[in-house]
Amino acid sequence: MKSCFITRAALGIAIGAMLPAAAFAQATGAEVVGQPIQVTTNGTTNTVYLDPGGQLRIVTPGGTTVPGTWTAASGQLCMGVGAARECVPYNAPFQAGTPQTLTSSCGATETWLAQSTNQPPTQGQKGERGR
Repeated sequence: MKSCFITRAALGIAIGAMLPAAAFAQATGAEVVGQPIQVTTNGTTNTVYLDPGGQLRIVTPGGTTVPGTWTAASGQLCMGVGAARECVPYNAPFQAGTPQTLTSSCGATETWLAQSTNQPPTQGQKGERGR
């Protein structure tokens, strides 16, 4: 049995893909850190949280919380739970309310829906000489 798809390998839960939006220069996950993301696979919807420091939480429909880790780099969002690891294409940040559907590295088609996103950091107001 292929031990790739995180949630199936861990508890039969679903995890999936993140894709385009236009607000940030790089896809780093910052737009959804700490925000709930609904992930639907094969009719099952779980809530995924990409927490600060690379920590991941998956909350199942039954209320079980499964911890893991995540990274976003080189056009990939990778998640790990125990020994299982899965990556999905991630080339641009999430946009709140816009579902994204992709095929994961394990071949599963999943839909991710960020309920809300964090605002990009604001730069301090600059003085008359741009300082």
